[in-house]
Amino acid sequence: MTNEHISILSKELSITSQQVISVVTLLDDGATVPFIARYRKEATGSLDEVAITAIRDRILQLRELDKRREAILKSLEETGKLTDELKEKVLAAENMNVLEDLYLPFRPKRRTRAMIARERGLEPLALKIFEQDSALDLQAEAAAFVNTEKEVATADDALAGARDIIAEMVNENEQARATVRALFAEKGMLRSKVVVGKEEEGQKYRDYFEWEEPATKAPSHRILAIRRGESEGFLFFRITPPEEEALDRLDRLFVTGKSSASEQVRMALKDCYKRLLSVSLETEARLVAKQRADEEAIRVFAGNLRELLLAPPLGGKNVLAIDPGFRTGCKVVCVNQQGKLLHNDTIFPHFTGKGSSAAGETVLELCERFSIEAIAVGNGTAGRETEAFVRSLELPKTITIVMVNESGASVYSASDAAREEFPDHDVTVRGSVSIGRRLMDPLAELVKIDPKSIGVGQYQHDVDQGALKRSLDDVVMSCVNAVGVEVNTASKQLLTYVSGLGPQLAGNIVSFRNEKGPFRSREGLLAVPKLGPKTYEQAAGFLRIQGAENPLDSSAVHPERYDLVDAMARDLGCTVHDLMKDEKLRSRIDLNRYVSDSVGLPTLKDIMKELAKPGRDPRETFAEFRFTEGVEKIEDVRPGMTLPGIVTNVAAFGAFVDIGVHQDGLVHVSEIADRFVKDPAEVVKVQQQVTVTVLEVDVQRKRIALSMKKNPGQKRERPSRDREKPKTDLDSLAAAFGKQRN
Repeated sequence: MTNEHISILSKELSITSQQVISVVTLLDDGATVPFIARYRKEATGSLDEVAITAIRDRILQLRELDKRREAILKSLEETGKLTDELKEKVLAAENMNVLEDLYLPFRPKRRTRAMIARERGLEPLALKIFEQDSALDLQAEAAAFVNTEKEVATADDALAGARDIIAEMVNENEQARATVRALFAEKGMLRSKVVVGKEEEGQKYRDYFEWEEPATKAPSHRILAIRRGESEGFLFFRITPPEEEALDRLDRLFVTGKSSASEQVRMALKDCYKRLLSVSLETEARLVAKQRADEEAIRVFAGNLRELLLAPPLGGKNVLAIDPGFRTGCKVVCVNQQGKLLHNDTIFPHFTGKGSSAAGETVLELCERFSIEAIAVGNGTAGRETEAFVRSLELPKTITIVMVNESGASVYSASDAAREEFPDHDVTVRGSVSIGRRLMDPLAELVKIDPKSIGVGQYQHDVDQGALKRSLDDVVMSCVNAVGVEVNTASKQLLTYVSGLGPQLAGNIVSFRNEKGPFRSREGLLAVPKLGPKTYEQAAGFLRIQGAENPLDSSAVHPERYDLVDAMARDLGCTVHDLMKDEKLRSRIDLNRYVSDSVGLPTLKDIMKELAKPGRDPRETFAEFRFTEGVEKIEDVRPGMTLPGIVTNVAAFGAFVDIGVHQDGLVHVSEIADRFVKDPAEVVKVQQQVTVTVLEVDVQRKRIALSMKKNPGQKRERPSRDREKPKTDLDSLAAAFGKQRN
């Protein structure tokens, strides 16, 4: 880490140099973001995970820039083209674009028109023309370079070759590129058109058949929709600024008079822009737009995933889970409070009266036999019908009946993890178990599934997959460590995301646990193969051991602070257990007495919170939810209806809401609230229970427009800068989000 890196990070993130140094040092030493945020507050000045992640990502970018800088300097030195002036510019380059512009004239390239002209000996002519001396006799000068052996037959041929050289010189000029790049950024217009002959086939992109807007203002979902339309062969699009203004800026840079030579330079500039400069900078502008769209889409996906993973858990209950179906019946499983499969069966409640009666008897018998406390019904095909069937049974009122979002359950059921856990059961049983466990603890079950299969993303297959994976992994790790993991019951997949572990150590912990029995203390983890002191330091605070001899092992107090808590208890003449039980004892503790060089008030306050509520779960309390009876398919929905729903996805343009008809409705951002809302995430989050009003229903296209306003459909005043609201192509959005459930 260089002083320059420290200065850049400090300035960009508005934090002190010492905070930057501390975080980067910890990261380089192998510490994870959750560990640093939770257990190194004194070192970082209590920076949160967002700030620490920003430091981590930016320092990686700066280091990549330095690697490229070193490679360029080495290449220039080896080819003998490195001058002191060029070296100074390369070392001063602040971003990759500037760096590549500097290297462009020296980069090995394919044979160009300018190269051919130079081979024909026309470079001296090009340089004379570029000087734009008003006394230059252009025709006479050009005639001197006529050489039939070098394929320069006329003076006009010589001038054409000279212009090719000038065009390449301008294209490789860093000032020219910076000037036109700025114009692309300021006034680049995104224009899309339909591919001729694809009008009917590409109807879902019809709103983009003749679309135009400033590229910098185009929202993420629209850029990604247009790019998808292009990749599917229905659209083509460009990002270009006004050509006249680009040429005018180049003229001001390079044209110095009104001579015939100046006119040749002007002709070369026009050729340069059309053939070279605009092409490369448009490619760059498209990439910039894509990166911006990716960042927003990934941000949306990550935010939605966080809310889904931290959805309120029902907790350890005996659960009967049903994966509903019509033709093949409903697969039923019973799992105990630890999620262990006890029984599986198939019922056919939707065939005949006899089948329904037999199915009812089976459910009632299973509820009694396995002391069922809750019933989880998947929300896929036949979900609402199955829920209605279950509710029609004379079940004890103590049994909770819940519709569970089953997105991704089929992915889990066919995974290696599911086959390893249930080698003797088919995918239907595994999927049903996943539905039941998802009700008990969404986080513990969803970590077994690729986040991209959970169904809360925006154009997730179109964005940078590496960046998406890094972001989603960060979210999963953050959520897992925020909640904490019971080491004696956690799956390998859940343990994988604990700070410092990973797949191999997670597997070693599970194997050790299966062979030696449950862990009795956190310290016992050090006996796990390949789990050394460094890993233990990173992971121990996030692992819980209920019923351990040391009560702190069930809390988020890190083992490195056990001596400190012991000292507090000794000073009060009690045990640690007494301290955790008795609020009056804790109130007598003067934290300032325990401040030291390594422990400050932030850590001491965290310890006191943990002593009050050891291993507290940050998730909200589970609340029951029911869809409206009788509204089970889209044909049952009517404009004006007020219905309960659950938010399934939040995007920049609005929120999708499940109202129980196998087709999510869309609450456009303009209908999220009676006030102006720029970002729907300000108002709603995934898994939130809401009440919506139906605005429109299109049964044929399977589209439902909803509102969350108190006065649905009423226009609300927007700030003047946002007066022009672009229309939203619901077809392409629905296609991208995949909101229709089979």
